Amino acid sequence: MLPKMQEAVNELKGFKESLDEIRVSLDIESLSRRREELIFKMQEPSFWNDLENARSITQEEKNIESTIKEYHGLNARVEDALTMIELSEEDESMAQEILSEVRDLRKGVEAMHLRVLLSGKYDNSDTILTLKSGVGGTDAQDWTAMLLRMYTRWAEKKGYHVEVMDIIEGDEAGIRDASLKISGPYAYGYLKAEKGIHRLVRISPFNSSGKRQTSFASVEAVPLLKDDSEVVIKDDELRIDTYRSTGAGGQHVNTTDSAVRITHLPTGIVVTCQNERSQIQNRETAMKVLKAKLVELKERLNKEKIEDITGEMKDVGWGSQIRSYVFNPYNLVKDHRTLAEDGNVDSVMDGDIDLFISEYLKQMSNGSLKAD
Repeated sequence: MLPKMQEAVNELKGFKESLDEIRVSLDIESLSRRREELIFKMQEPSFWNDLENARSITQEEKNIESTIKEYHGLNARVEDALTMIELSEEDESMAQEILSEVRDLRKGVEAMHLRVLLSGKYDNSDTILTLKSGVGGTDAQDWTAMLLRMYTRWAEKKGYHVEVMDIIEGDEAGIRDASLKISGPYAYGYLKAEKGIHRLVRISPFNSSGKRQTSFASVEAVPLLKDDSEVVIKDDELRIDTYRSTGAGGQHVNTTDSAVRITHLPTGIVVTCQNERSQIQNRETAMKVLKAKLVELKERLNKEKIEDITGEMKDVGWGSQIRSYVFNPYNLVKDHRTLAEDGNVDSVMDGDIDLFISEYLKQMSNGSLKAD
């Protein structure tokens, strides 16, 4: 057997051990039973009477099916690769094919192992991702638009659905604020790794002197609750303002005051929504986002009840950034929490951020990092 084939055999055996650990951690057998229960519910004549509940069950079944298929698919591919090695003998061309498969399997097993780390209460929820421009003027607003594209591309590569809930354009370029709803398995679990201040260093395209500019933007992720009925907010705790939508123009921009801004007075949390066609719909969506932010804040501050966080909203300042994106004088993206680095800035800005998410989740899991 070729030496590199023996190395491949050893790695494939390691994959089998990892997949056995994943089977236990995810409890594949229990997931299979849960899926059978959901399928049975979906076959009941009255299933679609409650549309919201039906969609929730359908999505859960789809997510479980995807996880089970992924697990069994990786197992089968490992077995097939081992069989190919036995049959290949000294065939150099087949060896190259096998080594390519081993590289792909390595990525697949690592991605599924990462899924095991997503065991938080809300990790399997959809998420609301909010981006805000910070210090840096027009450059910061342009930077916020670049981050919006980065996260949109990342979500699309994952097969997630992205919906722009609210966006406020910059004065000259870029955007000042944007809120996205990102829907898909473990969307919040992954994107919670992105919460914090993101720093850009580059030659400013808005500076006629061609000087290097440092800009900042904040990223916030909160889980979108499947059931927010337990989150009770009193009417006198809210200030609700309406205003005209501020989109880029065209037939979809409402000419009435349909956009909604809700301020939660005890904490100072502000949410806005303008993408729906009516004020009522925008208000309903904004309330869902507000409840999600309150629950996330409650969890972060380790409070038992929503009421316990009254008056304790922390100021979102421009402290230490979590990640720097350097375009000049060299190319490097570095996460300051995990020390993960990537010199391919263009790839990162095109949505390839799994390295940073993976390292964050791994170090959180082994206790190297503390949650914010």
